[in-house]
Amino acid sequence: MFTRSEIWAIVVAGGDGRRFGARKQFLDLKGINVLDRSVQAARAVAERVVAVVPASALMDESVHGGADVVVAGGADRAASVRAGLSAVPENTPVIIVHDAARPLASEDLFLRVIAALDEGIDGVVPGVAVTDTVKRVLDNRVLETLDRDALIAVQTPQAFRASALRSAHESGMSATDDAGLVEINGGTIAVVAGESRNIKLTEPSDVDIALGYIDETDKEAAR
Repeated sequence: MFTRSEIWAIVVAGGDGRRFGARKQFLDLKGINVLDRSVQAARAVAERVVAVVPASALMDESVHGGADVVVAGGADRAASVRAGLSAVPENTPVIIVHDAARPLASEDLFLRVIAALDEGIDGVVPGVAVTDTVKRVLDNRVLETLDRDALIAVQTPQAFRASALRSAHESGMSATDDAGLVEINGGTIAVVAGESRNIKLTEPSDVDIALGYIDETDKEAAR
């Protein structure tokens, strides 16, 4: 098991909010903004946290989420993660990557992905079961119906051996998440149970869902 002093976290919040209609990473959620919540959760396991923010927000300390290091993001998510990696000391053995847009990830989830980073495992991702029927299509034609029992929807935080994550990003390949990069670079990825509440803020309506979950959590804590 790794100790907190061996772990750094990169919280990716470099988006410009074009699809969402606002910079969602800085939205207020019950008095704590989205980035703040993600940085706080990462501290459950990480000694130090790097926040990757838009270049225009680099000098605005009020939106840095209390991170130890703040760097400007790149043109896409992969570039933003690489910017975060550049701020992590080379001798750090474990790096967690988390999307700030998942502000409800629990501290327990961070602990689970770290605990599963055993010998022979290069990365760990949380996953939840796919409940909808999934079909593969081409030009609006169904090619096949996939077996959803063999599928999961992957979340962050994702934990990695730092050497595997750095190697994957140096390869120049592309994937939709960091685990995908490590996987196609030859790494071994393990899965732990994700959380239904660990939603990603993609549409404005997702904010209302997140606020509902926060209210539920507050009520549970008050009992």
